[in-house]
Amino acid sequence: QVQLVESGGGLVQAGGSLRLSCAASGRTFSDLAMAWFRQAPGKEREFVSAINWNGGSTSYTNSVKGRATVARDNAKNMVSLQIDNLKPEDTAVYYCAAGVGRLLYARENPGIYTTWGQGTQVTVSS
Repeated sequence: QVQLVESGGGLVQAGGSLRLSCAASGRTFSDLAMAWFRQAPGKEREFVSAINWNGGSTSYTNSVKGRATVARDNAKNMVSLQIDNLKPEDTAVYYCAAGVGRLLYARENPGIYTTWGQGTQVTVSS
């Protein structure tokens, strides 16, 4: 059974950067499609970024495109998300998610992700 643990959240000023990490265990990491979602207070959970099993395909929501980079290290069983030029509207709990399958393309649909981490808080002050 896959387990995910996120880290790297915190309080940062607008314009700053954060790098979130997610450590996976319980299954061969290269068998997993990975993604990041976030949920702000009072809002629905939304897709942020995804990466396919070998890192050959990535996807970003428009609001972070150009500011975010998702990457994975299959040897270390980790996926990361770096967001630069942070904005107050990036404030949310960020969740790492995993889905089983060596998908050709990164996928935004939350339905394919069956395991979720506990979340890490990101707060961006203006």
